[in-house]
Amino acid sequence: MPPFDLRSASVGDRVEHEFLVRDRSERTTRAGLPFIVLTLANRSGTIDTAPIWSERLDWAAGAEKGKVVQVVGDIGAFGDEGARKRQLQVSAPLRVLPPNEFDPSEFLPRVEMSFERLWDGIDKLRTGIAAPSVRRAVDLFFGDDDFRVRFERTPGSVNGHHAQIGGLLLHVLEVASIARHIARTVRLANADLAVAGALLHDIGKVEAYAVAPEGFAHTSTGMLLGHVTLGALMFDRRVVSSGIVLSGPQRDELLHFILSHHGALEFGSPVQPMTTEAEIVHWADEASAKATDMVDEFADPDLFPTGGTSELSAKRSWRLGRRLWRRPAAWD
Repeated sequence: MPPFDLRSASVGDRVEHEFLVRDRSERTTRAGLPFIVLTLANRSGTIDTAPIWSERLDWAAGAEKGKVVQVVGDIGAFGDEGARKRQLQVSAPLRVLPPNEFDPSEFLPRVEMSFERLWDGIDKLRTGIAAPSVRRAVDLFFGDDDFRVRFERTPGSVNGHHAQIGGLLLHVLEVASIARHIARTVRLANADLAVAGALLHDIGKVEAYAVAPEGFAHTSTGMLLGHVTLGALMFDRRVVSSGIVLSGPQRDELLHFILSHHGALEFGSPVQPMTTEAEIVHWADEASAKATDMVDEFADPDLFPTGGTSELSAKRSWRLGRRLWRRPAAWD
């Protein structure tokens, strides 16, 4: 049976499918009675269950984070008009499936494009770098098969833009493509450096994020250091261990792309962009992330309910901090 499509599900739809338990929250009512809310997921998204009340707690027995469960129920909704949110109303005990029957990662979001097609795009940009020293620095990572395997499975974020298996690969391809086009348009910008900076800017996410049984998560190293710092450390270590010849200023300029790509100290960059190409990479990164946020939010059924006719989103987008407008008709 194909997975239940949470993106197009409407209130009243029947659910008899398998889901990954992404989270389990055990709470109490004001009267002190216990209840459980589960966050369930498959490739199409996540949904919370309606509260499983005290008299039915055994229905959620064994449904712990990282487990795959069979669920029987219906799509419902709660909340005030204009801010209603869907929930899955469980109507029978959950069946916990044996761990050897399913791979939990198969229930996580995954990019729709094939990895092969994405790598073709990355490698076309990489091989288009004419400056030998820049190309050698990029190839320290993107010419390494072990790194490529890890890179293609890493999400672009834990719960924000490109939070998918393969999301980092897609995001970096977008950033590098945008950066190249801007650099070729802007007078005196170095397109080779802009592409190199874009390809390298998020390498730290390979060590900062993990695909855990219950979903995407920060590693302990990622929590302690952050992906920006990790990326700089990874680059510096590999340059030293490889023995490739980079002058001090060349090494520093490539490190600067990694350290400055968030654009400002309050957003996680220890330094602000100080070269034309670093500024280009920063805004290319922003363009990929924010445009993807918009695309994702327009597909969110809690913002634009299935079958709804409203042009404006039902509520503010938590990612973007504002309501969104969906055009009512296509352009000619």
